[in-house]
Amino acid sequence: MEQGSAREGARPAYAPGAFPYAPGSARVPEDRLPGNRVPEQARGRQGEEEQARGEHTHSEPPAPRTVRRHSVRGQILDALRAALVDGELVPGQVYSAPALGARFGVSATPVREAMQRLAVEGAVEVVPNRGFRVTERGPRELAELAEVRALIEVPVMLGLARTVPAQRWSVLRPLAEATVAAAAVGDRAAYAESDRAFHRAVLTLSGNEQLVTIADELHRRSQWPLVAGPAARRAELLADAAEHTALLDALIAQDLTVVQALVREHFTGADG
Repeated sequence: MEQGSAREGARPAYAPGAFPYAPGSARVPEDRLPGNRVPEQARGRQGEEEQARGEHTHSEPPAPRTVRRHSVRGQILDALRAALVDGELVPGQVYSAPALGARFGVSATPVREAMQRLAVEGAVEVVPNRGFRVTERGPRELAELAEVRALIEVPVMLGLARTVPAQRWSVLRPLAEATVAAAAVGDRAAYAESDRAFHRAVLTLSGNEQLVTIADELHRRSQWPLVAGPAARRAELLADAAEHTALLDALIAQDLTVVQALVREHFTGADG
């Protein structure tokens, strides 16, 4: 066998440079070999000289590399989501990655990657050799999403209403007020973000991270795309935002009947 031949031609186990210092050690540093030891003071001076020259000693590991997180795709993804909510990306329309990249001042690559993510989420669909078509959502799909969300969130909120103290709910008041502020100026994208932030904060009190993730994804899908006109849309946003503050009041009062009615009514709208 080749391994046997290699052993026969190998140098002796104690040949220079192969002095057995430790089990499994193939080679020992020169200063550990007999006759080549460096006095401790000399090694100290040598280390100081190496540091002065900017060299690293064996006891000083090199500085760790700085890892830079690429955020371009994330920024483009956020921008595309806002454009979907605002209605700037029209349902049924096909958009190419290069055209959108020119719009955002970036290359087509991060746009394409962000669009692929939106395709996974169901906001757009891939059109081979053309780009991405914004998904058209009908009333039935929105109603189905609202029903599923109600099945998840209503029992959770009722359970929380029984157990969470009033002061914990009071902390969420700024989040509810943020939805009112966004609705007042008709900022659809800001309202969508603040709306989800409020619901996430409520559901987070359950301690179930998987539930929070699933509910948030359903919530996001129910917001894309929004096709109502700006005037009517602002009125709907104001009504939905008012339901957030009313829901908080009911949760603080532990009024389970009002909590259940408000949550179900909240989901009957397009924004939930």
